[in-house]
Amino acid sequence: MESWSIEVDKENLKFSSAHFLIFPDGSAERLHGHNYRVYVKVSGELCEHGLVFDFQKVKPVVRSLVGELDERWLIPGEHKELKVVTRDDGIVEVRYRERYYAAPAADILILPINNTSAENLAAWVGRHLRERLESAFPGASIHALEVAVEETPGQRGVYRFEI
Repeated sequence: MESWSIEVDKENLKFSSAHFLIFPDGSAERLHGHNYRVYVKVSGELCEHGLVFDFQKVKPVVRSLVGELDERWLIPGEHKELKVVTRDDGIVEVRYRERYYAAPAADILILPINNTSAENLAAWVGRHLRERLESAFPGASIHALEVAVEETPGQRGVYRFEI
């Protein structure tokens, strides 16, 4: 069986965000940041012009997604112990056990994930990328999509979706 794919690994597909992980034993990292980098692989059939997908069509969609995460504090909105409340004055309060944080709502992005791991961030980007590509390019023959989010060089979480 033959297969084709394109891979997008560009220096400008990056975002800088703050987060903290909550571990299975209940301990948590300190609030800190990363300069994340995103890698994308799109697999599918070659069209009559010999392309799986046009790089020039994929890159702006990925850039748009990473732009939504850039310069934000990423909050896992589905963590069962994390309490997040937006006050009337536009301040978001975040509580985890004895920890308390408060920040302007404009600086925070509450994601529908249970932890802000590289794996979950890759899944968030991957799911949104899939939706946006399918919506914008309904005739595209995509068989699989793989997204990696790198926290530091050589350390990344990967999400793969096969159709």
